[in-house]
Order: sequence, then structure tokens, then C-alpha cells
Amino acid sequence: MEGLIGITAKIIIALVALEHIYILWLEMFAWETKGKETFKSLPAHLFKETKTLAANQGLYNGFLSAGLIWSLYISDVIWQSQVALFFLGCVFIAGVYGSATAGKSIFYKQAVPALVGIILVLLS
Repeated sequence: MEGLIGITAKIIIALVALEHIYILWLEMFAWETKGKETFKSLPAHLFKETKTLAANQGLYNGFLSAGLIWSLYISDVIWQSQVALFFLGCVFIAGVYGSATAGKSIFYKQAVPALVGIILVLLS
């Protein structure tokens, strides 16, 4: 990934990775505090009961973030693009599924940034 589009793609990849680090933190370490503020539609009593489940989801978000960060350190341009596309694709699919099952806003918060990243990687 070279040139202005490639640099922009890397910035988007980094932002998507940071978003998923935040989600990891929220679901693994702040589920019963910040999680309650973020997911207001869930009854308060569910947060303690679902802490382990949320932590598991957070771990998966961490894996997505790790893969995206890894892609930024790969020196081979083709391999870098392929790894980035794989993890951005995973984030996109998760965002589409989340918007269909949990809340429409997830599409704009997760799927759209990943899709922008995919388009930029393909153009670079």
C-alpha cells in the first residue's frame, strides 16, 4: 500500500483497530460500569450475569484488532493487503450481523469504516 490512498488506507485500518481495542476494553474490563452506560437497552441486572459472555466477545474483538495491527507491519505489499482485507472483511461481516441482530447503529460504527478500509486497500 503506497501513495496517498495507501496511507489513507493504513490510517483507516489503524482507526478500525483502535475501535476494536476500545470494544475489547469495554466488554472485558468495563462491562459492569461503562457497558451499562453504552448498552442502555439491556436491563441492569443482565450485566453481572453476562460478564463472562461479554468478555468472550471482547477477546474476539481483540483478535480482530491484532490482525489489523499485524497487517500494518507486514513489509510485503501484496501480503499486507491480503491480511488487511481478511480482517477488514471480518469486521465488516460482524458489523452487518450486529446491525441485523443487535442494533442498526452498529452498521455505521463498525461495518462502514471497515468497508471504507476495504475500498481503500483495493484502490491502493
